[in-house]
Amino acid sequence: MQTNPVDTLNELLRGEISAVETYRQALEKLTGSDARTQLEDACRSHELRVQKLRQQVVRLGGQPDETSGAWGAFARLVEGGAKSFGEKAAIAALEEGEDRGLRLYKGDIDKLDPASRALVEQDVLPAQEATHRSLSTLKHSLH
Repeated sequence: MQTNPVDTLNELLRGEISAVETYRQALEKLTGSDARTQLEDACRSHELRVQKLRQQVVRLGGQPDETSGAWGAFARLVEGGAKSFGEKAAIAALEEGEDRGLRLYKGDIDKLDPASRALVEQDVLPAQEATHRSLSTLKHSLH
């Protein structure tokens, strides 16, 4: 069965919107954290990916999703639990989200049209890999 690239892009977009929501929640909680700059950088990176994926959906004639949907509900659940445990748990939850994002991009790349695939391979996926590395390093530095 042929997958519609707009549907795939919107799935990726919902994941990115969820990431932005989750980072914002963590930043609200971790006001005095030494990790704040790294978390702000990662949040901005996800915000840029939201813009790029929305633009690509529009280029393909689709309607970009505006909310994170089920991804957001899951992120709120994970982050809600992490908020009560503090910085280490919040950063571990963010790193888990980065893992999920990486798997999603790698799993869905074959479902994209050539232009969208190029955008993901050359721009969005490298940014995802960078935030994943950053959060993984940060998580391991806290133990």
